[in-house]
Parts: sequence; structure tokens; C-alpha cells
Amino acid sequence: MLESAIQAKYIKDLESRGYYVIKLSVTNKPGIPDIIALPPGCNAEFYEVKQKGKKPRPLQDFRMKEIRNGNYGRTFLHDGETTEIL
Repeated sequence: MLESAIQAKYIKDLESRGYYVIKLSVTNKPGIPDIIALPPGCNAEFYEVKQKGKKPRPLQDFRMKEIRNGNYGRTFLHDGETTEIL
């Protein structure tokens, strides 16, 4: 079975058990694992970085709400100078 098929199957399994799953494709850290799986209540922090005065796009807002509503962690907006809790 191809790695991509194994990953897709495992992602589906984790999500069915309530995990918030992020499949990484390009990162700033070579060698980082393929998948991040967060159980509910894990208190992770997610930062959306924007230029000053810019706001998240609708899909970015949706994802941040999804993270908060699932109790996977806190979300923040950072503009290079200030950090706002969303």
C-alpha cells in the first residue's frame, strides 16, 4: 500500500476518534513527521500571521473556529507587533 493511502486511512481513523488532524506537506523543519494529531483538550496554540491591518480569510476563520470549538487549543492573530487572542 502506498504511504499516501496509509496516511489517508489513518487520518480518517484518528478523526473518527475525535482528533483534530493536520497533514503536513511543506514545513520549515526538515524531517518533521507527516501528521499532527491533537486530542480534544490538548491546549495547543495556533497562530495566524497577517500584515498589520489585514484579517484572516473566511476559510482561515473557519479553521480557527473549528479548532476552538473542538477544544483543541487557543487561536491567535499576530501582525508582527501585537498578538490578539481570537
